[in-house]
Amino acid sequence: MHTLKDVVVAITGAGRGIGRSMALRLAGQGAHIAVIDRDSAGAESVCAEVRALGAQAVAIRADVTRAEQCRQMVADTVAALGRLDVMVCNAGIIQVKPFMDITEEDWDPTFAVNVKGVFLTTQAAARQMREQPPLADSRPRGKIICMSSIAGRYGAGPMAPIIPHYRASKAAVISIVQSASFTLAPDITVNAVCPGLVATDMWQQIDREWSEVEGWQQGEAWQRRTAAVPLGRPQTPEDVAGLVEFLCSPAADYMTGQAINIDGGLAMS
Repeated sequence: MHTLKDVVVAITGAGRGIGRSMALRLAGQGAHIAVIDRDSAGAESVCAEVRALGAQAVAIRADVTRAEQCRQMVADTVAALGRLDVMVCNAGIIQVKPFMDITEEDWDPTFAVNVKGVFLTTQAAARQMREQPPLADSRPRGKIICMSSIAGRYGAGPMAPIIPHYRASKAAVISIVQSASFTLAPDITVNAVCPGLVATDMWQQIDREWSEVEGWQQGEAWQRRTAAVPLGRPQTPEDVAGLVEFLCSPAADYMTGQAINIDGGLAMS
């Protein structure tokens, strides 16, 4: 049963990893997808996979740190797919570096993509959603889902000294979601998803850089962290995509302003 039949979803950072898994999961439920990424080849590749599932798709190259490009990616989505029902602000970057070694040149790109990009994308999507009718009576005019992290949720931990700029950026995403949910209610819902240790290219980067800082063998950082997961296994991108599917669906129409952990029990609240 296609629970998202003909819903139009735009996903930033959709050329790989969690973004790709979300695109395929939602397309499998009947949604049409705007695959947005700075990497045109990655976006086109995922777009082809979405079309193979029978959904409509458009690949859009955009840099979410630029307001004009955020406005244009929304316009391109509407031009190709007719409207914009869900915007998933998924684009993000990370760097592993000890607290005292982080420079302005390290800090600024992290906040440009992870925070400014979420803000600009949310603004651009909301302007479109406010002007369109809801999919059905008593439903929102649109939904915005922002990718945060459990790194933005809880206090000091083993990774706190080496990703402070990433942690701060993901805490800021939760704050933006809370502000936006008040601002855009009742027409648009805004929620955050907080994954844990997801087996993606990003975690391969974390493992490589963290192991170098600590003098560990490659793979040791990943093994040490995933050993602490109560559910006993690393997280997959598909785990995250399942929660996003729920947030896109009518079952989550009454949920807004929330930051939801999905991490196998690492951070309990």
